[in-house]
Amino acid sequence: MAAAATCSTGTRSTGSVVVAASRNSVTSFQRRGPRASGTDSGCSRLVSIAGTRPSVRNGQLLVSTGLPALDQLLGGGLAVGTVLLIEEDKYNIYSPLLFKYFLAEGIVTGHTLLVASAKEDPADILQELPAPLLDDNCKKECDEDIYNHKTESNIKMKIAWRYQLLPKMEARPVSSSRFGHYYDVSKRIPQELIEASKWHGFFLPEKISSTLNLEPCSLSHSYIKLLQFIQNIIYEEGFDGSNPQKKQKNILRIGIQNLGSPLWGDDICWTENCDSNHSLTKFLYMLRGLLRSSLSACIITVPTHLIQNKAIIARVTNLSDTVVGLESFIGSEKETNPLYKDYHGLIHIRQIPQLNNLIYDVSDVKDLAFKLKRKLFTIERLHLPPDLSDTVSRSSKQDLAESTKLLGPGCGMTARGKKHLDF
Repeated sequence: MAAAATCSTGTRSTGSVVVAASRNSVTSFQRRGPRASGTDSGCSRLVSIAGTRPSVRNGQLLVSTGLPALDQLLGGGLAVGTVLLIEEDKYNIYSPLLFKYFLAEGIVTGHTLLVASAKEDPADILQELPAPLLDDNCKKECDEDIYNHKTESNIKMKIAWRYQLLPKMEARPVSSSRFGHYYDVSKRIPQELIEASKWHGFFLPEKISSTLNLEPCSLSHSYIKLLQFIQNIIYEEGFDGSNPQKKQKNILRIGIQNLGSPLWGDDICWTENCDSNHSLTKFLYMLRGLLRSSLSACIITVPTHLIQNKAIIARVTNLSDTVVGLESFIGSEKETNPLYKDYHGLIHIRQIPQLNNLIYDVSDVKDLAFKLKRKLFTIERLHLPPDLSDTVSRSSKQDLAESTKLLGPGCGMTARGKKHLDF
């Protein structure tokens, strides 16, 4: 009887019920039309920006780092309003590549660039950016670089069983319509793309007066100049949303090179106790405040291997949103280790930002290595050999024999000399 009463009531006022439901948006199914597409939601406005996409995890607006494999490791890309800190490798060979990938992606997607450096003129840095791979012909040229070990990878018996169920890293160039692009490091970006882009340069020797009198430990004047420069660009060009008349929104990509090095007037690289060792941390704190309220993303390279005080490194890491470390094999024992013969270094995802959630996102990939090929910089999984044979082993026999000498008399006595333990 209750059901019948309900039905009779609905049939009596069908038109009024439908109108009320449409006005209150009770149903989740809405007809696509000009009114639905013109909703005044912040998400729809952000998605319309070229070269961006919302995160499937937390809805945060993302931009590509210029390296799709790195985007995958960071949860889809670099979040707008955050800082990506790159720990430079020892000889500063591979970290500039990630820096240039980030800037090249901004030029291709039409974003505004802000390049700051104390070592190179920003105009010279833009001339050395890699060329984008935008057509199928260029993608076919680099197939040999990506699949140079294809025959070996197809033999499953050579791969340890613990790697077969892990997700694969994206390495093959895909269509340019997808998020992020691929770049050819053997070629330079066309000059017409640079001329058509909008960028701002901050070259420290041109901003600091030679007659400026500074105390020995008060070397933060360069950071103040850089903060003022970034703040002026954000406010004057409306990246903070203060200019409602600007209908076409854009993203500001900020790139700061070798921050914290002696070239910036910072002394944290050669001393542990100084009153100005907090200059870098104060700069990062104020920079994050500017980025949080603006449509901008920042990448910073820092020579952390030169910083003497490890506590400063921990503070710099905590003040950064995303931290990626590069460990090069050049000049180390790993360079001659047969285990790493197919790679040029290791990449460490030390920190992923905490955005719109209560816990930190942890990358499910731990063992990562990078390799600079003829045309591409690739990030791959570090596949260990399936066995410890005479040709490929974790350590040499001589090292194992030396390690047994440290054992007590009750263990490893038969492994002295040329013999070694084999478990």
